Amino acid sequence: MASLVCVVSMDMSSANLRVLCQIAESGSFTAAAERLGYTQSAVSRQAIALERSAGATLFERRPDGVQLTRPGLTLLRYARTILASIDAAERDLNGEAAPAELVRLGLFLSAGAVVLPGALARLAALAPQVRVTTREGTTPSLTRALRTGSIDLAVLSSRPPHRPPDGESPRLHITTAQDTELLVAASATGIFAGRTWVHVDELVDLSWIATPSSSAEPLLGVWPGLPGRGRIVHSARDWLTKLHLVAGGFGVTTVPESLSPVFPPGVIGLRVQGAPPEIRRVLVARLPGATTPAITAVTQAITSIVGP
Repeated sequence: MASLVCVVSMDMSSANLRVLCQIAESGSFTAAAERLGYTQSAVSRQAIALERSAGATLFERRPDGVQLTRPGLTLLRYARTILASIDAAERDLNGEAAPAELVRLGLFLSAGAVVLPGALARLAALAPQVRVTTREGTTPSLTRALRTGSIDLAVLSSRPPHRPPDGESPRLHITTAQDTELLVAASATGIFAGRTWVHVDELVDLSWIATPSSSAEPLLGVWPGLPGRGRIVHSARDWLTKLHLVAGGFGVTTVPESLSPVFPPGVIGLRVQGAPPEIRRVLVARLPGATTPAITAVTQAITSIVGP
C-alpha cells in the first residue's frame, strides 16, 4: 500500500496514466496519439512529464517503436490498478452495476468472422453470466496488449516454425485451437473457374491483393513460397474488401481455409500444388496465472468452435 501511495503522491493525472497504458499497448507515440485522439507532440509531452514526475526513464525509444523500461512496467502495474479504481468509482457515482465476469478478448484480423459469432453463441448457452468485449489487431499488437493488461485473452495466428508470440518472460500460456491450410482465393469466373487447385508456377504472373507489411507484421496476401516477387495491385487491410476485389476479378489473395465458410459469392479457394503446404495455426493466449472461470469458459467456447 505504501508503494501505491507513493505513486499517487507524484504529480500524475489519470490522463497521464492512460497515456502510459496506451503507449505500452500500441508500442509507439504515434499510434498512441491516434487511439487517444491526441497529437503526437501532445503524447510526447505527457511522456516526458511522466518521466520527470517519476524521476526515472520510463520509455526506451527505439527505431522500431517504444518499449517500457523496468520502472515503466512497474508504474504500468499501478496505473492499471488506479485507473480501474477510478472507473469503478465513476460507475458507483452513476449508479451503474459493475460488469460481472467481464473478459476482454482480442482477435487477429481474419478470426472475427469465423470465430467470434459461434464462440459467443456457445458461451451464451454454457456461461450466460460471462460478458465479452472484443477488439481486433495484429498478432504483435495483441501480444503487447496481453503483456500490458489491456486484454485478458487473445486469439493469435502463427506460422511455421510456430515460435512463441514474443520473447518476453514469462512465456504466455498458449492453447492450440486449430491448424488450417493456406489457400489462394480467386474469382469463380476467372482463369481458374471450376478448379480446386493451382500449381505454384501458375501463381508467378498473377496480380495480388495484399495487406501492407510492417516491421512487426509480415506481408499477408501473397503466396509465401512464390517464385520471384509478387505483383501487388491492391493493398487493403480489411478482409471483406480483399475478398470482394477477388470476386470482381481484380486479383487473387491468400486466405486461411478456415475463412472459406464466409467467402462472398464469386470467390473460390484453391489448394496450391508443387510446393509444401502452408499451415497457419490458431492460438488462444493469456498471461500465465491469469485465469478465472470466465476466461476458462471463453477459451473453451473458442476451441469448441474452431477445433478439429
